[in-house]
Parts: sequence; structure tokens; C-alpha cells
Amino acid sequence: QLHLVESGGGLVQPGGSLRLSCAASGRSISMYAMAWFRQAPGREREEVAAITGWDDGSRVYTDSVKGRFTISRDNAKNILSLQMNSLKPEDTAVYYCAADSEPLGYLRGSDPADFGFWGQGTRVTVSS
Repeated sequence: QLHLVESGGGLVQPGGSLRLSCAASGRSISMYAMAWFRQAPGREREEVAAITGWDDGSRVYTDSVKGRFTISRDNAKNILSLQMNSLKPEDTAVYYCAADSEPLGYLRGSDPADFGFWGQGTRVTVSS
């Protein structure tokens, strides 16, 4: 079983930065495609960024965060990260770390149903 724990959320002013971390335990994440999702009140959970397995992971981002967010992974430390810069009020949400249900390596898509392992979430609030 893969256990995921997020950290790094908080309150930040518009234009500020935060770095989210997701610490994994139970098994190595190296072969798992992983992603960050977010869910704002009253809205569906959406994929923010995703990365393939292996050390040289390919990355995808939703349009609204391109150029501002960077997803990365450290397979040796079993950590997934999300660097968030130039934050906007519309980035306010609970952010979740997720791993694919199977260690396939490649990204199957952005459907939350493809991700079988989830963290408990960390809240990000962007407000002045």
C-alpha cells in the first residue's frame, strides 16, 4: 500500500509563492505516475499537474497554471513536490497528491478515477 501525506499549504498573498510536498511511504513511487489535484468549494476536483514515473518524468499542466506551477519528483527520497509561484485568489483550494492505481510509469489521463492512492489534502488560501 502507498501512503501519501501532503504538507506546505497555508495562507499567502496574491503574487506570492508556496511549495507543496507529498511524502510517500509503504513502497517506492518511482514507477508511479503522480499528480496534484485541487478542489475548491462547490467545484469538482481538477488535475493541476501530473508527472510520469522514472527520474526524467514528463510533465503536464492545466492551462490556468502553466508558467506558474512546477511539478517535480525525487524518487530517491520518495517525494512529490509542487512549486507554486505568482499565486492568484482563484488558486485557493484544497490540494491533493495522488498516485496512479498501478505502477505503469506513463500517464493515463487526468481522470481522478485512475489514481488509486490519495493524500488527505493541504489547504491553500490566496488572499490579501
